[in-house]
Amino acid sequence: MRFLLIIKATEYSEAGLAYEKDYRDAMISYKKSLVKKGALLADEELQPSSTCLRITYPKKGGKPQVLAGPFPVNQDLIMEYMLINVSTEDEALNWALRMPVPKVRGKYKIELQRLKEKLESIQDPGIKAMEASLQDHLNMLKKIK
Repeated sequence: MRFLLIIKATEYSEAGLAYEKDYRDAMISYKKSLVKKGALLADEELQPSSTCLRITYPKKGGKPQVLAGPFPVNQDLIMEYMLINVSTEDEALNWALRMPVPKVRGKYKIELQRLKEKLESIQDPGIKAMEASLQDHLNMLKKIK
């Protein structure tokens, strides 16, 4: 079963402020544990909503409205997500509860959401994650040249 661990944005993440070293180190260790268990499929941090575009479609058709960020944090913005593959919902919840939480900087929310398994899926999500990682490495190597 695949689950998204969705880490909600805070006023601090939206301002682009870095978390303290202890938290960053704990998060790296946590992610390494997920990798060691073979559960981590993807791990991405999003830019603040100031770099975001939001497209809203009217109820009765018509042209979509495009709004540029930043957007209020109370609109459940996402700061980071991890895609994990585990055997049960309890295992996913256990991983979510083990995630480090910053000691300061106010309210911190993690959402755990199961992905639908599509029978018609063209490609295994693990392969997609590996391809994306390989593409990132290729792009990095091209910059070195």
